[in-house]
Amino acid sequence: MQSNVEVPQIPREPPLLIVLSGPSGAGKDSVCDMLLRWQPLMHRIVTVTTRNVRPGEVDGVDYHFISTPDFEKILATGGFVEHAKVYDRYYGVPRIEIEDPLAQGRDAIARVDVQGAATLKRLFPDALLIFVAPPSIPETLQRMKKRAHDSPEDQARRADEARVEMEAAKDFDYVVVNETGRLEETARRVVEIIVAEKQGRGPRPTAE
Repeated sequence: MQSNVEVPQIPREPPLLIVLSGPSGAGKDSVCDMLLRWQPLMHRIVTVTTRNVRPGEVDGVDYHFISTPDFEKILATGGFVEHAKVYDRYYGVPRIEIEDPLAQGRDAIARVDVQGAATLKRLFPDALLIFVAPPSIPETLQRMKKRAHDSPEDQARRADEARVEMEAAKDFDYVVVNETGRLEETARRVVEIIVAEKQGRGPRPTAE
């Protein structure tokens, strides 16, 4: 589908680690998907998880789905830059998913929870943290109710977590509100932030 939103071109230099976070139902996954359609050279950082595959998800695209023992093996060898246990399932960001693209001069984009975002910022101080916020908590609850794969218990737990995560927005570099029905505008705003950051930082120093 052809977009009616004019999108600025993102400069190649300097390559950035871009971290999208926000509460469940805010739309960070949809924003990430749109950015990748607009910027195909950008590398999607695929998180590893031990949870089950949901309908419509693709292994290696949405997540790397592995068993708990396999996750623990990777963890033991230092293969994750960040990991957490969320809703009784493990999630981890593979080190190679970040370091290799940046070394190749490509932007890398991750969508993680707020704890993961804080960890990535600590490990990669130059990372750009963008918080994707819903218009309101009630709107978030409505969005979560539309998810057929979430049980009422999961929805209640996610709602409580969303309220806590909204408090973390102040620790991010930018906050972008994803208004209902305005996904392209939200994604365009994220692109504008990335462009402004790159212009402000300038290209990487050339090795002598």
